[in-house]
Amino acid sequence: MSDIAEPIPGIAPSRHPRPVIGYSLYLLAATLFALNATVSKSILLTGIDPSRLSQLRVTGAFLILLVVVALTRPRALRIQRSEYIPLLAYGILGVAMTQYLYFVAIELLPVGIALLIEFTSPIMVALWFHFVLKHRTPRLVWLGLAIALLGLAMVAQVWQGFTLNALGVIAAFGAGAALALYFLVGDSMVQRPSPRDPVSMTMWGFGAASLFWFVAQPWWSFPWAQLTGDGFPLGEGSTGVPIPFLATSMIVLGTVFPFWLIVVSLHHIRAANAAVIGMTEPLLATFIAWVALGEVLAPVQIAGAIVVLVGVYLAERYRS
Repeated sequence: MSDIAEPIPGIAPSRHPRPVIGYSLYLLAATLFALNATVSKSILLTGIDPSRLSQLRVTGAFLILLVVVALTRPRALRIQRSEYIPLLAYGILGVAMTQYLYFVAIELLPVGIALLIEFTSPIMVALWFHFVLKHRTPRLVWLGLAIALLGLAMVAQVWQGFTLNALGVIAAFGAGAALALYFLVGDSMVQRPSPRDPVSMTMWGFGAASLFWFVAQPWWSFPWAQLTGDGFPLGEGSTGVPIPFLATSMIVLGTVFPFWLIVVSLHHIRAANAAVIGMTEPLLATFIAWVALGEVLAPVQIAGAIVVLVGVYLAERYRS
């Protein structure tokens, strides 16, 4: 999964929900994901390749979740033969590619803009249902698409010409498409006759992503020397934070812990309601990147960000 606080398939509210707890935990998860965007970019600015950082993140998260699942639900470590292909697709196309393209995007674009583009994934899901699966799409989704496109035009300030990094924009849309696939495959797996629980499903998704990166770029060639020293200074006057600390934070506080918060929160609130809280993430990420990295967006871009989120929310309601 990327740094997007999105509802996880297959979690139903408990019989005794406590909405205040649910909303609070989900907001904390969104805040941690927003903070992690700046942490990840600080590491990327030192020169490490996005593919290597993606490999480090998914493998670290997989190992932690593997221990958790082994201790709490060891039977979930078994994989049925019919799950191999869906889990590989879920992990390689949904997790590994989302992570990699997201890191490329935030390396080349302001964090807030990269996240906004990736946030269009629910619209991509709605379009998939309409054009590929031939489902009837409510007019509200088309309105959401039009609003989101208007907002993106404001963010890109198209009247001044295309000022954003083209490769960064392509990567951000690619991350959104991969995230849409993550949703679609995840939804299909929890609707199987013998559905897999969200925690073990995510664990095996990270596991498949880790396997993919291991084959593509073996660990014995990992540039460990790039994980020494300090990261990009986070804030004016800062001397930089040690990269090992940033990398650990990216895996634990920026991946595993917020994922756990979302799982717990969705026992208290519904996915459609959680999506509203998740919309705060790009705005929080924009503010954090402004303070820590000096990434300043023009007022019209901030207004465009809000317009995009309104459009995405309409599509997200349909997906949820």
